[in-house]
Amino acid sequence: MAVMLQAFYWDCPEKENKAGEWWNFATEKLESLKAAGFNALWLPPVSKAASVTSMGYDPYDYFDLGDYDQKGGVKTYFGNRAELENLIRCAHDLEMQVYADMVINHNSGADEEEKNPLDGEMRWTKFLPKSQMFPRDWNCFHPSRYEVTLEGETFAGFPHLCHRNPLVYLAMMEYAQMIIEEVGFDGFRFDFVKGYGPWMVGTIAKYRYQRDGKDITPFTVGEYWENNENIDQWLEVVNSFSDNQIAAFDFPLRYRLKDMCDTLSYDLRNLTQDGVIVAKRPAHAVTFVDNHDTQHDGVAVANDKMMAYAYILTHEGYPSVFWLDYFNFELARPGTMNGIDALMNVHHKFAGGETQILHADPDLYIMQRTGFEQQPGLVFVLNNLGNQWSGTPVKTQWKNQRFIPAAWDGHDVALPEERTTDAEGMAEFAAPPRGFAVYVPVEGKPEAGAASH
Repeated sequence: MAVMLQAFYWDCPEKENKAGEWWNFATEKLESLKAAGFNALWLPPVSKAASVTSMGYDPYDYFDLGDYDQKGGVKTYFGNRAELENLIRCAHDLEMQVYADMVINHNSGADEEEKNPLDGEMRWTKFLPKSQMFPRDWNCFHPSRYEVTLEGETFAGFPHLCHRNPLVYLAMMEYAQMIIEEVGFDGFRFDFVKGYGPWMVGTIAKYRYQRDGKDITPFTVGEYWENNENIDQWLEVVNSFSDNQIAAFDFPLRYRLKDMCDTLSYDLRNLTQDGVIVAKRPAHAVTFVDNHDTQHDGVAVANDKMMAYAYILTHEGYPSVFWLDYFNFELARPGTMNGIDALMNVHHKFAGGETQILHADPDLYIMQRTGFEQQPGLVFVLNNLGNQWSGTPVKTQWKNQRFIPAAWDGHDVALPEERTTDAEGMAEFAAPPRGFAVYVPVEGKPEAGAASH
């Protein structure tokens, strides 16, 4: 499976002194990102929003990608269309995909306030965009003559688009076509999918896009921010509308990983319980540790974050790495065995096959990936104890097999000991205090003199 980079964080253009230049800045990073092991970028919303210093989650003109003088300037917070298209071309040259953040639930920045005749309420719903694409009025929003009752939840105080209005539906389909066929994106991340019907996501995902004479099947993932089974229900419904299978961010897993990192004496047996997307639907799970919203809302993981990254980069699912963690918090740690770069190397070379839990108690969690095709599998250990190395003998699928540590981190970063299973597949695998270790099978006899813990 590939690894995705969320290539932004909240107000990143301002904080990096790259306002209006983010697309160019990201382009400069591409070669190093490819070399590190990233296969795809998730970019922030590309359309002109209610202001040119907006992150784009309050869209105003879907078809202005930074080329019309409106809402305080010409460029968006991130740049213009030509710079965006250059970023995507350069990514494609490196065989990397690029995903667009689709905000189709709500709008902001209307030009006029008007009365909705259905309920007599005054709302900012008159939009006169300079692109002259998708001008709209009250009937494009809820309540509308096409649908009086809102399909999903409301978001802040923004007017919510009524997708059952043919004008709105056509505009969203034209926007999606532009994103894939003209601008060059390879997939979609849909924002706040709780706010509208799954049929709309399914319809956009299953459309037969073409670019340069070739059919394009976009990767599609929805943001359904809940810590319960509603995400699974949404996946069931949305995929009934589309032959192109749609994924979801695994928020239930993310909540468990945050608790693991930030809660003293967290019971690691919780990681074995049902209720996470990756356990039931690994092919539909995008796993992550933090994102722009958790960072902006002050609920980001605060402690021992590498334990969480080790989990998502060794288990099944499509892992997403957060720019702020990778660059600004310096968790990439290139050239070491203790960071995200080492874990991505493990992910690509070894993390294939089923996930099988070999041991779980309150303080120790051990699993194996069984291997698939060119990925031979691995053994992964999490240690929740804060003051000592911990391990236990487990029975693996490998008999008389030598294992070496390929990635590890914790409150002690000494080199873990090599392991060799016996004729029954048994060996003791250990990890550092409040840390992890990943062991991978290799050929050859054990090296003498390896340190033990």
